[in-house]
Amino acid sequence: MNATPAVRAAALALTAAALAHTLWYGLHDPGHALAFGVLIAVGELARWGSLPGEREPAPLGAAGALAYALLGRSGGEPTGQDAFQVIAVLVAAQLVASVPHVARGRGPAPDQVARRILTVAFAAVCFQPLYNSGRSESWFGDGPYYAAFLLLLLGLTALCDAVLGALLLRAGTPVPYGPLLRDELRALLGIGSAVCATGAVMALGVAAAGLWALPVLCVPLLLTQLSFRRFVAVRTTYRQTIASLARSTEIAGYTPHGHARRVAALCTAVGRELGLSGPELTVLEYAALMHDIGQLSLVDPVPEGATATLPAAEQRRIALLGGAVVRQTGVDAKVAVVVERQADPFREQPLSARIVRAVNAYDDLCGESAGGPLGALERLRLGTGHDYQPQVVESLARVLARDGLTPVPPG
Repeated sequence: MNATPAVRAAALALTAAALAHTLWYGLHDPGHALAFGVLIAVGELARWGSLPGEREPAPLGAAGALAYALLGRSGGEPTGQDAFQVIAVLVAAQLVASVPHVARGRGPAPDQVARRILTVAFAAVCFQPLYNSGRSESWFGDGPYYAAFLLLLLGLTALCDAVLGALLLRAGTPVPYGPLLRDELRALLGIGSAVCATGAVMALGVAAAGLWALPVLCVPLLLTQLSFRRFVAVRTTYRQTIASLARSTEIAGYTPHGHARRVAALCTAVGRELGLSGPELTVLEYAALMHDIGQLSLVDPVPEGATATLPAAEQRRIALLGGAVVRQTGVDAKVAVVVERQADPFREQPLSARIVRAVNAYDDLCGESAGGPLGALERLRLGTGHDYQPQVVESLARVLARDGLTPVPPG
């Protein structure tokens, strides 16, 4: 079921209601609305130069929107905005900031905008009615209990954002919702936690010191964003280098064209279904790309590069040679371990090596088996007593069936 239309419709309805309400009743405390609107717009402009792989390309804009949603007073004086005004200021700031991006043909995706609106609306609806009615002050006061209340609300908001993110991703990928939600929740430990913490600190800082606290409190998150972008750029270059090394076996004629990429894509899908974390999936992808690099040490190429059809001793020799090559390249030692152990009996392998072995064998057998994909899977199932872990094989079958690559019957 595609939830994207429902999410977009909800965001559009909230936007229309918020703008109509604000236009009818006017802005309460326009100075703070303008200050936070400018902050959000500047943060959204930081999407300029964002790189593929960034989960949150505009962390300052997200933190500013969260801070405004959780703002109850400024310099000791109540601000008085309601949830509708928070949404209206957010939408107006996003529209202003999107102009230069749209002019360059790189405007924010509708799903990203809808996700931001609904997440901030959740925080504002949970906080503003309680604060404006005086209930939060009577329940929590202004001390540590109030800070704990904000942290709890931020946790719920982060959970809401993760649920929405997984729903929107589910519409564009055959991956089940569970693994996608798990990935989103794990990502909260990175830039997501920095956004939430900065939003809370901004709200508390402005409550105590007024709007002058905003510029000072923005600096740490800006530095974090710059560092994260540098990390993403390095990781992208690193992956391109590994992909180039993996292609060396194809260029030399040892493996069929596209074999390493196919194995890497299937391994990542199987690993995600089996619950591997983000770093584990990265190691798995790199190992899958380089799993055949040991063939470069062979005098005579293996026919079609199909190592799955070789005797076990020869498979282990090629795997050990590949691990030695990987270690010489300076790639993470965990990748070398997976490459070295891909030919061991599955009971002695780490999970990543089990996945690489099964997926590589599937791709090899598809090329040389007259039975095609179904025949290759049947041969894998016959080898589950010693060579392939049954759970990995069945997970591979589910991935193939879900992606429409082959009509796989239940094993």
